[in-house]
Amino acid sequence: MIIDIHTHTYPTSVDSFIDADELIEQAKSIGLDGVCITDHDGFWDHREVDDLSKRHNFLVLPGCEVTTEEGHLLVYGLRKYIFGMHRATFVKDKLDREEGAMVVAHPYRRTYRKGAHTSESAYHEMLERASRNHVFDMVDAVEVMNSRGLEEENAFSRDLAKWFDLPGTGASDAHKLEDIGTFATEFERRITCLDDLITELRAGRFSPVVLDSARNPVLSGAAL
Repeated sequence: MIIDIHTHTYPTSVDSFIDADELIEQAKSIGLDGVCITDHDGFWDHREVDDLSKRHNFLVLPGCEVTTEEGHLLVYGLRKYIFGMHRATFVKDKLDREEGAMVVAHPYRRTYRKGAHTSESAYHEMLERASRNHVFDMVDAVEVMNSRGLEEENAFSRDLAKWFDLPGTGASDAHKLEDIGTFATEFERRITCLDDLITELRAGRFSPVVLDSARNPVLSGAAL
């Protein structure tokens, strides 16, 4: 099953230009098997998500992109924002209690300097500095394909995932309709609900996939 596990909708994510219905219809039209709505620090009511799923006859799952001091985290299994979630350790504690899952979103941000891949020493220094972030010890996976990142930035994310021996996910991080259908995550087992998604994320039974090689020529056929 191929699911885009990182998307944004307006108005919960004020920087998004698509609403939930547009997101779902676009995902269906390009052949995705499901989407997760992960708005910025905002949680959808699970009943509303279920209604969306039934109305469109399509798998729609709730999540959230939580902004923490350590970076942005994609969380699956929580229902509301609680004061203290600006700290990754607090989020991790809440997720453990709810038996949820967590993924580091676009880890190249704030750590990767554009063009650094041309200098081996500078690149390794950045990797080492980024690896000091203790958030990587808390998560189930690292987002290694993000459609809003450059290939060199996504490559940095992949190297971070390898550094910590963590599996990688792919996603559009959609804020516009045209973002959908770039990257996604392919799961080995069938997913029918949020609990299934969490189980598979925690088990590591997935891999990132390129959906549109024409728009991502550098990654087309690349070893990931």
